[in-house]
Amino acid sequence: MFSGMSRARAITAVAAAIAALPGVEDVKVHLATGEVDVHGPEQPTLADLRAAVSRASYELMGVVR
Repeated sequence: MFSGMSRARAITAVAAAIAALPGVEDVKVHLATGEVDVHGPEQPTLADLRAAVSRASYELMGVVR
């Protein structure tokens, strides 16, 4: 879950940051819930996800696998 996702542009920023990670093939950002689905042959590490979301100016609040 992510904090600070109050505008639709957040979808594009967070999705692009996560999609750039190695092994990620598909990203779906759900603005209403602040959740993101990440799919690909390799799942990024928590540290990689946290860094990608931070680069998009948002904060990773937790991870559900």
